[in-house]
Amino acid sequence: MADEMVQRAQRFINTTYDNGATLGISKLDENGRTGWPVMYALTRALQYEMGITALSNSFGPTTLAKLGELYGKLDETTVPSANFCRIIQSALYCKGYDGGEIDGTYNDRVKDAVVKLHQNMGVSSVYPGSSLWPKVVKGLFNMDAYVTVSNGSESIRSIQQWLNGKYILRKDFYVIPCDGHHSRDVAKSMLFAIQYELGMADGVANGVFGPGTQSGLKSHTVSLGTTGVWAQLFTAAMILNRRNVPFGSFTATVQSGVETFQSFSKLPVTGKGDFQTWASLLVSYGDQSRKGTACDGVTKITPARAQALKDAGYKYIGRYLFNPSATDLPEKQIQPGELATIKEYGLSCFPIFQTWSRSADYFSYNQGTADAFRAIEWAEYHGFKPGTIIYFAVDYDAMDGEVTDYVLPHFRGIMRTIGENSAYGIGVYGPRNVCQRVADAGYAATSFVSDMSSGFSGNLGYPLPTNWAFDQISTIKVGSGAGLIEIDNNIVSGRDFGQSDFNPGAELGGLDTNLDKDAYRSMMLQDVKTYLESIGVPETGGDGWTDKDWVTLGGISNTEAFDAVVDADWLFTALARQLRLRKALIQAPVLWELRKLNPRDFASDAAVMSGAAEDCSTGWGQIWAWVTIDARNYCMQQGIINGTPLTDADKRDVWNKLHDDQEYNVRSVAYLTVYNAHQLGIARPSPTTGLADTQALLARYNGTGDAAAQYGRELIGLYRVLENYNALSRGN
Repeated sequence: MADEMVQRAQRFINTTYDNGATLGISKLDENGRTGWPVMYALTRALQYEMGITALSNSFGPTTLAKLGELYGKLDETTVPSANFCRIIQSALYCKGYDGGEIDGTYNDRVKDAVVKLHQNMGVSSVYPGSSLWPKVVKGLFNMDAYVTVSNGSESIRSIQQWLNGKYILRKDFYVIPCDGHHSRDVAKSMLFAIQYELGMADGVANGVFGPGTQSGLKSHTVSLGTTGVWAQLFTAAMILNRRNVPFGSFTATVQSGVETFQSFSKLPVTGKGDFQTWASLLVSYGDQSRKGTACDGVTKITPARAQALKDAGYKYIGRYLFNPSATDLPEKQIQPGELATIKEYGLSCFPIFQTWSRSADYFSYNQGTADAFRAIEWAEYHGFKPGTIIYFAVDYDAMDGEVTDYVLPHFRGIMRTIGENSAYGIGVYGPRNVCQRVADAGYAATSFVSDMSSGFSGNLGYPLPTNWAFDQISTIKVGSGAGLIEIDNNIVSGRDFGQSDFNPGAELGGLDTNLDKDAYRSMMLQDVKTYLESIGVPETGGDGWTDKDWVTLGGISNTEAFDAVVDADWLFTALARQLRLRKALIQAPVLWELRKLNPRDFASDAAVMSGAAEDCSTGWGQIWAWVTIDARNYCMQQGIINGTPLTDADKRDVWNKLHDDQEYNVRSVAYLTVYNAHQLGIARPSPTTGLADTQALLARYNGTGDAAAQYGRELIGLYRVLENYNALSRGN
């Protein structure tokens, strides 16, 4: 929402520093919205007015020191110029305070705003009055909020204000946000506070949970009846971890809250603020000397290593279903015979699926769908039984906005595919915030938390996810000699125990693979076009339509139909592998129906959407809702897919999905292919289905009778072209 005074602040920057390019002050959009570009410009303008020549977006040590050196504090007697004051007034407006008229006067409105700012920051007792001290100015020139925002907690805000008020005069402690949300800066401020109370000098205290801090905390156990600053710090840490306890003394209510926290975190339930509890409250990995009963790693579990792990108290082992690299970490993927060894030694295994997953642009709905299909395939290959939870990795520091835009759609694709195509469960591996948000969205039953990455924004300031199963806290070595193995040490909650028995495993040989597009796409297109033209299907038009009318009325070309199918090759491949049939059997009718789309199809769609008709063929595969219902119900009955049986009452909803969701449409084409074999009384399609049965299946896609038989004769040629290049891609 635009703010007039913020807009005036932007205009002030643009007009006053119109040689901003020379100064490094970017021209601002005068849109009335605050944000980092405005704060950076104001910071650079402030530096310029103080005579700093190397301008920077950062309000760093040089800027802070110069401010103190030149003025000590800013008020009506020390502000050096009108423009300097206008910068302060503009910053106040960008923070939501009344900065006066941006008139260059440190007037009563500015003074009142500064007083209010001090109150909101919690530093009024340290900085009484209306003068701006350097650290407050630093806090003014950033995007931190000093009032609760986005449903922030007033209890957390009161802790933030308390920390500011108590420690702001220490050299390396700066004003932290007072927005009601735990965060990286707040977590670090708590460590500074503890280090100060342990007696560490300025310059020694560094906000890091190092050996000195850990040693000091071991002698500061707090318990029922403890009062004073250590009780305050401990209750503050509890509140920041979203525990509903009162701030201040260690009361019976606090003790009860500690017991609940310890039980949830699988700490010894002492009811005291002992070292392990302090550690779990302050850093994501907690006390790294804790010995877990689960581990994960990239090394094969041999008999010697299994015995070493068992002797060390480990029961559950996380191993990777798949390794996309043949050379990197050659034992990362579960190795032949490994699960038999795990079973023999009385251990269990929980499977992890990861390919890349280390940047936001990896994650998408389609990638989640593809990953889920591949995970199902590999889980079946290794012999994991139905009910096994597969942990899908988010192995990077995903910002909250990235979780919304990338990770959640990714897991929505995983959820849909795992739910429809397998009996496996879904887990998520990643930082705390990722795990909790995926769980809250309903996309994961359990979480495997990457708490060793304590510097991740998604771990700092976030409590353990409510559904955590495994908590990864340290990397250690276990065993010796042939049994020596490096593992990640994990705490176990009891929500998942993995699997201790396994099926024989499934074969993956002979199945289709992704098309080698670099090698074959152009040749495949040419052969498809040649074949279609040979049976009277030109590049555009045909069926009585001129090229012009065809394009104008929505028809697409042979090339466009081909491109759509090849661009979705990952989906056709995944479905073919899952159903153990040739993907050309799904590709051929979809490509044909896309090419044959015509104005009559669009008119039929419009009739259904308006309510004038109940059903029609629609979407990429031009498939009817009633046919889809029959096909999906058959596949459910046969245990091929999961779902709730569909009835005639579901027809419109099914039609909408077929029309709007082309993945649903293509899936339905695949299921119809299986159902058609049943209708024809022939064997379920497989990689070895002969051409006669394949042609019969293609004909049945269009119904029965002479027209259907002709359809089959036309599509078997298209099938053979597509299958030729699919065979080349899979190497046979």
